[in-house]
Amino acid sequence: VNRLGDETSPYLLQHKDNPVAWQPWGPEAFAAARAANKPVLLSIGYAACHWCHVMAHECFENEAIARRMNELFVNIKVDREERPDVDTIYQHALALLGEQGGWPLTMFLTPDGKPFWGGTYFPPEPRFGRPGFVQVLEAIAEVYARDPARVARNVAALEGALARLSTSTRGRDIAPEIATRVAAHLARAVDPVNGGIGPAPKFPQVPALKLMWREALRSDLSEARNSVELTLTRMCQGGIYDHLGGGFARYAVDERWLVPHFEKMLYDNAQMIDILTWAWQETRNPLHAARVRETIGWILREMMAEDGEGAPCGAFASSLDADSEGEEGRFYTWSEGEIDTVLGPDAPAFKRIYDVTPGGNWEGRTILNRIAHPELGPPEHEAHLAACREKLFAARATRVRPGWDDKVLADWNGLAIAALAHAAMAFGEPGWLRAAERAFAFVVAEMTKDGRLRHAWRRGRLAPHPALLDDYANMAAAALALGEATGERTCIEQAAAWVEILDRHYWDGDNGGYHLSADDADDLIVRTKTAYDQATPAGNGTMVEVLVRLYHLSGEAAYRDRAQAVIEAFAGEVHHNALALTTLLGNTVLLREAVQVVIVGDPTEPRTHDLVTAAYGVCQPQRIVQIMTPDMTLPPSHPAHGKGLVDGRPAAYVCHGPTCSLPVQDPEALRTAVRGRATGRQ
Repeated sequence: VNRLGDETSPYLLQHKDNPVAWQPWGPEAFAAARAANKPVLLSIGYAACHWCHVMAHECFENEAIARRMNELFVNIKVDREERPDVDTIYQHALALLGEQGGWPLTMFLTPDGKPFWGGTYFPPEPRFGRPGFVQVLEAIAEVYARDPARVARNVAALEGALARLSTSTRGRDIAPEIATRVAAHLARAVDPVNGGIGPAPKFPQVPALKLMWREALRSDLSEARNSVELTLTRMCQGGIYDHLGGGFARYAVDERWLVPHFEKMLYDNAQMIDILTWAWQETRNPLHAARVRETIGWILREMMAEDGEGAPCGAFASSLDADSEGEEGRFYTWSEGEIDTVLGPDAPAFKRIYDVTPGGNWEGRTILNRIAHPELGPPEHEAHLAACREKLFAARATRVRPGWDDKVLADWNGLAIAALAHAAMAFGEPGWLRAAERAFAFVVAEMTKDGRLRHAWRRGRLAPHPALLDDYANMAAAALALGEATGERTCIEQAAAWVEILDRHYWDGDNGGYHLSADDADDLIVRTKTAYDQATPAGNGTMVEVLVRLYHLSGEAAYRDRAQAVIEAFAGEVHHNALALTTLLGNTVLLREAVQVVIVGDPTEPRTHDLVTAAYGVCQPQRIVQIMTPDMTLPPSHPAHGKGLVDGRPAAYVCHGPTCSLPVQDPEALRTAVRGRATGRQ
């Protein structure tokens, strides 16, 4: 019997009517496998995954194939977005088997969850150099039944290697100059023509871009700065960007950023808002500003999750699908005739800039892009193009929309909340800050049970899966972003409370660092621990930032010591793969070189507001802001302890290490002082 009908995940619900007897991940499914002495077929995917849809249509909806699956296996379906802890383990297992990972992930397990073979997409019949799925099923079942020694050897080999996922290579420390060297290395790896790190397919890789940008400012790495600017321009003007509706697709399949994998993920767009905000603060490039505004517009228009009654709940949904009407990209692409019909006499000018041709640029259709015309034209010209885009956007709205995964994930919402808070302060947009506050309040109120966060929620239902390290880390970072922006102490107190839970349930007491899963997670064969960034920043890297900020905002040295302990837990990894430690490296610099900006004044007074605006008016990744009313006091250990108003007027103090500047009351002078620290200049 297919048991997915009661699940909250849209991805699992997509499979509830399959003839496959899918079971959700849990003890009942594994108990059934033990009782029947059958191996487990584990299938992991997500709602916006194109090849997941393909395999579902070709295999899981096929009665004959489903019959063999049900005869030979206990079949478990997992949404990798709801259970990234499960996905991480079995993706590693596939890599250990020498296979390239990805989704859909198809793994074969013993009844106690231990993997012994796997792959990704399998066609129903042999093609693409891959065996047919039925062949695979029968071969695996045959081996399991007739050659248990072979299965046991595979299990033992993988089990030993997977156990290492819970460990890390310790070291004494990570010197700040390592961040500089890694940033320089990454800059040399950037495609000098098209931007982006490495060959196709190309992903945004924002954690790496952020490290390069930090070091471009801090260490005057012009090559890193140029590489980031080139990459951002190519992405912003390429087909990976939705020029009508805003927002970036997950990756491009080509080296020019022309052809996207059309799905849009909340986490990618949150990170793109962040790096584009940093870049705009430094360059004032209007293209960066436009893409920030348009991407936030898309999130607030199309990614607001709904409660059980269909009303906006305040938090943000996960993704939009690549497919609509069974075709990848159908919603986003155009024929020349469609453009001509909508734009009429305005079409020729638009087509020249946006690469619209009779034969199209992808499978006979056109992906709108400005790769050949990346530079913005005169204002009147850009205004005309904007009017054309509005007409096309209205016409596109009548099409069948891509599927929407409207579940709320705490970790991805944390990324979005922090990005909105940062952008709101940089661009002076209080509406964005209010949206961030609403989303934060939702997660705190609706995604907490028995005092602990949960990972996922959808339409009034809280999923049973416990929160992971990344949920706590990203939400704590979001809390601190809001607390610094508003001066609201309850946000900072909430971050401290979440850190306390992490220390109690996730900390590796033997070797340091945080495990991805809590100590009471009882359905995993290993608790993984890493500081390597993936498509999102690693939770351990983010936790260094959270702990450093809490140290400076509270004055409690225990936070600084714990940040140092995280760094030491992974310091030895620098010798193995430093290029994947970009978030950890960047926040190691934050620990050493934090720039504290203390602003004393009534927050409702315009002069205080002007100082706050100035503090956020430049790119300063090491900035930590404290907004203090005149009656508040800093801890005695704080370098600005005892400092306050000057002649009854608001004043700011820029502190580095144990020393602070003289009081600054002029906004322009404050901008100069704050940015000077970004470049190492006083």
